[in-house]
Amino acid sequence: VQLQASGGGSVQPGGSLRLSCAASGFPLDYYAIGWFRQAPGKEREGVSCIDNLSGSTYYTVTMKGRFTISRDNANNMLYLQMSSLKPDDAALYYCAKTRYGIMDGMDYWGKGTQVTVSS
Repeated sequence: VQLQASGGGSVQPGGSLRLSCAASGFPLDYYAIGWFRQAPGKEREGVSCIDNLSGSTYYTVTMKGRFTISRDNANNMLYLQMSSLKPDDAALYYCAKTRYGIMDGMDYWGKGTQVTVSS
């Protein structure tokens, strides 16, 4: 199992970025999968996830309406479209898969991609 996030970078407040996560070694649509982030000096927090059975998407409140998670099952890719970025969104962003469903906990984590938001 491998997960590799990419697409991070430096943007000004109000800007947008699209993160990608290339998954391999497992069928993407079989497991719930999501994005997490960790800023320096802060605990890791959940950003968004997609349920494997229903396809429902979930977001942390502070990101709802600004971030959109999606997946391309055919290409085993997970995406996170981020808009209206704020300085507080700056962090290392990770993709991770669950053991099965959303409530089953994460078992594999990818290397993160850095997002910087500053003017």
